[in-house]
Formats: sequence, structure tokens, C-alpha cells
Amino acid sequence: MGQTAAVSAFLWITVVSLAAWCWLLLGQGFFWRTDVRLPRRRDPDVWPSVCVVVPARDEAAVLPAGLPSLLTQDYPGRAEVFLVDDGSTDGTGDLARELSRRHGGLPLTVGTPGEPPAGWTGKLWAVRYGIGLARARDPEYLLLTDADIAHAPDSLRELVAAAGTGGFDVVSQMARLRVASLWERLVVPAFVYFFAQLYPFRWIGRPGSRTAAAAGGCVLLRADMAEKARIPEAIRHAVIDDVALARAVKGAGGRVWLGLADRVDSVRPYPRLRDLWRMVARSAYAQLRHSPPLLLGTVAGLALVYLVPPAAVAVGAARGAAAVALAGAAAWAVMAGTYAPMLRYYRQPLWLAPLLPFTAFLYLLMTVDSAVRHYRGRGAAWKGRTYARPDAVADEG
Repeated sequence: MGQTAAVSAFLWITVVSLAAWCWLLLGQGFFWRTDVRLPRRRDPDVWPSVCVVVPARDEAAVLPAGLPSLLTQDYPGRAEVFLVDDGSTDGTGDLARELSRRHGGLPLTVGTPGEPPAGWTGKLWAVRYGIGLARARDPEYLLLTDADIAHAPDSLRELVAAAGTGGFDVVSQMARLRVASLWERLVVPAFVYFFAQLYPFRWIGRPGSRTAAAAGGCVLLRADMAEKARIPEAIRHAVIDDVALARAVKGAGGRVWLGLADRVDSVRPYPRLRDLWRMVARSAYAQLRHSPPLLLGTVAGLALVYLVPPAAVAVGAARGAAAVALAGAAAWAVMAGTYAPMLRYYRQPLWLAPLLPFTAFLYLLMTVDSAVRHYRGRGAAWKGRTYARPDAVADEG
């Protein structure tokens, strides 16, 4: 009798999981589709001026693949690159100057800010310094991009044309991350899949929508909107700075567009699980606003949506409960089906799709670990810096 009741209860849990997947399939902005690319665009009569700001801290390993792609942009208007060497110890600044001499192209300025004051993350302090240098050129647009991002020769041209044609204040592309090692194959496509699930790209670009997000590796921002939204001062404490930037722009009445990139790639390697773990754990709990109730809800939600379906198949098969097994298999099939487009985008085999529950379990553990790091007082780490917990920072006004 007790076993029958337990199976019946598990059946209801599985049905709820299946219902959740049906809703995600149809009601979450079709997040699983990968066809949100740069919107229709036309060349302007006069190409606006652009300043490219690249915050860089100990980036000598990836700079030779990223910086030359910016210096050699085929852009018809005036453009200039500002690389901010944020206290590097590996010769990043000197290497940047050498690459500029070797490749020519757009003018390069290398600047070095001081240590960030309390209340600032290092990256945003570097961005602030770079924008300060750029403002002397009075640009119409700012391209905020990372040192590990390799741009196709027409990337800047396409971004500016898309912003002008669509009337967007922010045009951002989610760079295609490197997928080479086994762990990258398992974790990286899922990272973008989960991000799109949280911030459906179709909702971000919709007029009047409150959903806001950007991808920090490639953000084209109108310079006048940066001033109006007080970027980066208004988000100086943000660990997830790209999402915070998009929210600030929308809060100032601006329009934001985000989509997947075709020819903007990250060359940064994450060959080992611990590398990927660090990347996710750095900001996972910040994404939950350091809230224990949100953490518990997230863990429960991940378990219900991603772990229950395969567990139901196993329990149903072991107990001879066909209904449980069928409901679990149906939910698992929908899950794998929604993941398949992202695997195709990353040119990965579709047999990885049924393994998404395993990857989701890893993300669950990373999220819990992020909270543990937070409460141990370690804060969010980035490039060798550990930032204080938000509740430990004095009131910033």
C-alpha cells in the first residue's frame, strides 16, 4: 500500500515536470530556437564614429587572437580602439602595442587605470576608464568587447548598421564560445541554453518588454545613452555587468537587442571541469540576488524540471509503473528536443541532448557552491580579484 502511494505521488510529480516542459516549449519566448541573429539592416548614408573599449587583465594568452581582429575591422567610418590594461602582470599592455605595430589598422591607445575603489568591480572600473578616454573623441557609439573575443572583419560594420536600422540603443551578440574539450562539449552549449531560458532573446528586443540582457563580450552602445543611463557608474557594483547594463539602458527608456552571433567567437579555453565550474560559480549566486529563498527555489526547480524526468523513467521501469515511465520519457524527450537546436548551433552531435539532466545537475552543484563561497566571505572572484559581498559594501548613494 505504501509503495503504491509513493509511486502515485511520484507520478503526479512527473506530470508536473511534463507540464512545466510543455509550458517552456511554447510559453517562454521560444527560447530554444537559435534563429535570433542580427536583425535586418541597411548601410547608413554616413557611418557614425565608434570607439572600441577592451578591458584586459592578464590576457596575453588570448590577445593575439582577439585584438588583431579589432584593429583590422573593415569599417567605413572613424573608429579607434582603447585597450585598458587593468593591472596585468603578464605583459598584456606591451603585447597590445606590439600587435598594433605588427598589424596596423585602427589606432590603438593603451591605458592603465589605478586600483578600483570600494564599490566597483575591476572590470567596470576598467570600462569606466576606457569610456573616459573615448569621450575625448566624442564617438556616437561605444563597442564594449572582451580581449578573448575574435570579430569577423565586418563585425563592427554589421553591428552599427543593425543599431541604426532598428533604432536600438544596445545591440549585443552572444559570442560563440569555444567547444573543444569533453567538458566544454557538455557544459558550454548548456550555458547558453540556460541563459536564453532565463532571458528569451525574442522578449529582449520586443518594444515595451521588461526583459533585459546583453552579452558582455560584444555590446554596441550608443554613447548618448551611456551618459543618460549613467553607464558604468550606475552598475559599478555589478558582477553580472552585461545584464545590469541592459537593465540600466531599458530603465532609461532605451531599446536593447540581443541575439546569437554568426562570426563573433570567444577563443578563451575552458579545458577542465574546474575551469568551467569557476566561470559559473563566480556569478551564479549573484544572479539570484544573494537570496536564500531564490536559491532554494532554483535548486527545487532544477530538480523538478531536469532531474525528475530521467528519475521517473528509472523508477517506472524498476517498479513496473508504465504511466510514470511514459510521463518521464515524454518530459525527457521534450527537454532533449529543445536542446537539440543549441547543439546544432555549436556543431555538436545530437546524442548529447539526452545528457542535459547530467549537465543540469552539475549546474545545480555549481549554484550551491557559489552560495557557499558567498557566505564564506570570499565574494565573487574575477581575474584574481575577489569582490566583497554586496551587503558588506558601504552605502554607495
